[in-house]
Amino acid sequence: MHRCVLGGREKILCINMSLSPKSAASSANEAVNPPQADDTRDLAMQFAQSINIIGSGANTPGGSNQQVSPAVAKDWALLRDPAYHNKRLEAIRQKKGYIIDMDGVIYHGTKLLPGAKELVDFLHRNNKRFLFLTNNSAPTPRELQQKLHRLGIDVTEDHFFTAGQATAEFLHSQMPEGGTCFTIGEPGLAYALYDKGFFMNDHNPDYVVLGEGSTYNYENLTKAVQLVQKGAKLIATNLDVENLDSRGNKIPSCGAFAACVEVITKTKAFFCGKPSALIMRYAQRVLGLSRTETCIIGDRMDTDVAAGISSEIDPVLVLSGVTAMDDLSQFAYRPYLILGGVYEIPNDDTKHSISPSEMEDASRRASYL
Repeated sequence: MHRCVLGGREKILCINMSLSPKSAASSANEAVNPPQADDTRDLAMQFAQSINIIGSGANTPGGSNQQVSPAVAKDWALLRDPAYHNKRLEAIRQKKGYIIDMDGVIYHGTKLLPGAKELVDFLHRNNKRFLFLTNNSAPTPRELQQKLHRLGIDVTEDHFFTAGQATAEFLHSQMPEGGTCFTIGEPGLAYALYDKGFFMNDHNPDYVVLGEGSTYNYENLTKAVQLVQKGAKLIATNLDVENLDSRGNKIPSCGAFAACVEVITKTKAFFCGKPSALIMRYAQRVLGLSRTETCIIGDRMDTDVAAGISSEIDPVLVLSGVTAMDDLSQFAYRPYLILGGVYEIPNDDTKHSISPSEMEDASRRASYL
């Protein structure tokens, strides 16, 4: 049995981990992710059936003739329409660079999601460049590397980039000579700041930096408020107000604590994580590729997809995490493609392989941008 959370709704899914994930059908005349008796990993289809969404011209699941708006039909076409879905899925497979969110995409807590290992194998096998990008500022890249190793995925430390690193990079661009910070967060954030020449100071710092973690309390929030009132600039690693724990329960995140300081001090925090285009620019710099040759894969419309939209990088939404199909109507934008999970991406077609010379040419083009 596998427990996952879709849009705040906890589902129990039976997963046969011995089966290899199936990619979407390549023909426009074939069904996309047809559910089979021996393979129940089509998370999107199961969820769609559970809410009984009916569409018009979008191949949406359901059994009645109820009509929906054209916008909803187009959303569902990204997921279920064979021609539309497969064409865009093939375009994603042809990309040279992949920016990949972690929680809700690769794993839930300590559980690896279907197709995660196969996705990494696909990227390695086809000489793709990829970067795991997380809004979580608490861990270091090495800690994230070790976590994936425990889950059965082996990648090097340079394949990870956190909102803590993005924050440190931004502060370094503002003060190349280094500076001081009052920080609330976990060691991963502090290490990133130290690495860029910023040291801790709780008396007269240049910046108050808020990150993720369980160390927030009345005393340090009060200290943050007082330091900002004295002139320290307010920085937040990200503005996510909530997150999910390993059981799928909502917990307050960095944005909620930043809002507390903002309201009292009447200042606005500058944030460096998704959906800021800043962290996406840093990620592009690490990959060494242009935005047209890169995509971002994530499970949240408000961070991952919005980050792709704001940086003109094709965003792929997977339904294995926070955002569910019925949440899409809340947003004025839509992803480039919707997948049940990353298990749809890998396949064995050699046409997706990138030669060293092709990658070198792509890097050269990106350096001119």
